[in-house]
Amino acid sequence: MSQDKGAMMQYFHWYIADDGKLWNRVKEKAQQLADAGFTAMWLPPAYKGIGGGMDVGYGVYDMYDLGEFDQKGSVRTKYGTKNEYVEAIKTLREVGIRTYADIVFNHRLGGDEPEKVKATPYPRDNRTEPKGEMYEIEAYTKFTFPGRQGKYSDFQWHWHHFNAVDYDANNTDDDSTIYVFEGKKFEDYVALEFGNFDYLMGCDIEFDNEEVRKELSDWGKWYIDTTGIDGYRIDAAKHIPAWYFPDWLDEMSEYSGREKFAVAEYWDADIAALHAYIENSRGRVAVFDVPLHYNLHAASIQGEDYDMRQIFDNTLAKEQPTLAVTFVANHDSQALQDLESVVEPWFKPIAYALILLRQEGYPCVFYPDYYGAEYTDTGSDGNEYTVVMPSHGWLIDKFLYARKHFSYGAQYDYFDHANTIGWTCLGDEEHPGAMAVVLTNGSEGSKRMEVGKPNTKFVDLTEHIDEPVTTDENGWGEFRCNGGSVSVWVEADR
Repeated sequence: MSQDKGAMMQYFHWYIADDGKLWNRVKEKAQQLADAGFTAMWLPPAYKGIGGGMDVGYGVYDMYDLGEFDQKGSVRTKYGTKNEYVEAIKTLREVGIRTYADIVFNHRLGGDEPEKVKATPYPRDNRTEPKGEMYEIEAYTKFTFPGRQGKYSDFQWHWHHFNAVDYDANNTDDDSTIYVFEGKKFEDYVALEFGNFDYLMGCDIEFDNEEVRKELSDWGKWYIDTTGIDGYRIDAAKHIPAWYFPDWLDEMSEYSGREKFAVAEYWDADIAALHAYIENSRGRVAVFDVPLHYNLHAASIQGEDYDMRQIFDNTLAKEQPTLAVTFVANHDSQALQDLESVVEPWFKPIAYALILLRQEGYPCVFYPDYYGAEYTDTGSDGNEYTVVMPSHGWLIDKFLYARKHFSYGAQYDYFDHANTIGWTCLGDEEHPGAMAVVLTNGSEGSKRMEVGKPNTKFVDLTEHIDEPVTTDENGWGEFRCNGGSVSVWVEADR
């Protein structure tokens, strides 16, 4: 499940320009990304959202509109047109890069017409006890897609395909209520926040509905035929019954004739919750290692007060590494977003070394950490801020090179100091080169470590330290790094 020694990139962020050029940019960069060592691209939701050409993609309106129809104020999506998307995937495949589609099955937004339906009101913060009797509401649950006019699918969504909404057109001032439709309930095998976290936003899809499951299967097969996608990033997994996606993925794999990879966004810092999701989804789906992300965030804030020996405690990378997708940051955790939990820039090289240079997990690089980014938005305090995210692309390329050529064989950990830790990879028959990694969140440090190469010269791939290290007759060496930094030592003649 870890996709060998591969590494993916999340090729977007929340504030990427809405100029309709992202698909063309990824096509132009495809060969460069492959040469750098990326083996997969996680692309943003490619279908039309409620915000049309400005929608990031998570406010999904029509999953059959990949930037082809005049709907929600535009033909293209934020990222481009259908043809440009398909061409980008084709080009990525030609250079050996897999493509993962971001799929948003939890909800729909931007219904075309309202429907009158009886519903029971529930408070947002308690999904177990209704706050009143059932009454009639007017909900925008009818999706007819007039701009598409039935092309690709004549399926239309109605209230009975959903179980709840948070908007009553007859009472637009109420934003504290979730309305559960007559004969419906919150679904099971979801996160337990607020008693039941089935509902997130918009028109909440009911997976117990046979018509819904058939429509999502039909769409999935159409999407494979249309795009040739290799796998999926599953949005809002904690709000979707855990039993659903294993069945859907098996069906998509059988239809396409090859195994489909999938990673679920189950955003929870509690490792027990991730283990439960993996069990309930039969180990069919990889999961983003959210606990590791929060460890990296905490370490970057606390500086030398953070005990680096604990960096992998209570993480999937440590406890279920074959199902862990490790990451430093993403579009939800970046500054000024709802789940803001920034890994500070000084710590980013250390964080990326921790996910790219170890054998546990399938690492994911965040677009602005590679290319850099600058954007302005309003914070939770109502003030406007400009955020600058510096590029770490040069170092990430070095790490990717080391991952591809040196992260093999026996891996020995030297997590024996609160600030300075290290590990070595001794190589294997096909990849005989050895590697030693040493990093610190304090002052400059060193670590005596075994690399299995007697009397051999090692150089720092990061170029942070100029002087080489020569191992002794037993294959041990004293490997150094600068303060608040990381060094990657590899054999000089490889």
